[in-house]
Amino acid sequence: MLLQKFSDYNIECGTDEAGRGCLAGPVTAAAVILPNDFFLKELNDSKQLSEKTREKIRPIIETEAIAFHFEHIEPEIIDKINILNASIFAMQESIKKLNPIPEYIIVDGNRFKPVLDIPFQCIIKGDSKYKSIAAASVLAKTYRDDYMNKIHEEFPMYHWNKNKGYPTKAHREAIAKFGVTKYHRVSFRLLPEQYTLDL
Repeated sequence: MLLQKFSDYNIECGTDEAGRGCLAGPVTAAAVILPNDFFLKELNDSKQLSEKTREKIRPIIETEAIAFHFEHIEPEIIDKINILNASIFAMQESIKKLNPIPEYIIVDGNRFKPVLDIPFQCIIKGDSKYKSIAAASVLAKTYRDDYMNKIHEEFPMYHWNKNKGYPTKAHREAIAKFGVTKYHRVSFRLLPEQYTLDL
């Protein structure tokens, strides 16, 4: 059973990111403020939900949320500031665009940096504990998947519509065969040793 809130503040937002471990595409974060009486039976950590369920509940979250925003941080920025900083930056940017601005932030994971002097708490596995973080995880995941499906049309040989940029065997074989694109994170180890010998 997901918990409604962590703090005693009236306006609390949850934030989470998707795509941190990918070889290609953006890291995407979302921030969500939910009403105190929000209830959605299917809501859970996005990783525990099917794609069909995520797509079904996204419009419900967006309709009933007090505020939400999502933000993509492109590979060029990820390569420049590293994936941890890019993930935090994506969450910060999502929070800054909320209206109203939250009085308290709960963050999935164990790392964050202050934004707008708002107090915050990092919560390990927060997306399976608190409704607002779970909702943010669903939005981040679905909007990132939409992005990967779109760029798949530009580079279908990498099968991003299926792997979403994660380091699957097929994705790595495609990198070995076709090289990298503007959407790949060149600061990541894109190929294991056995492939690099053949390049």
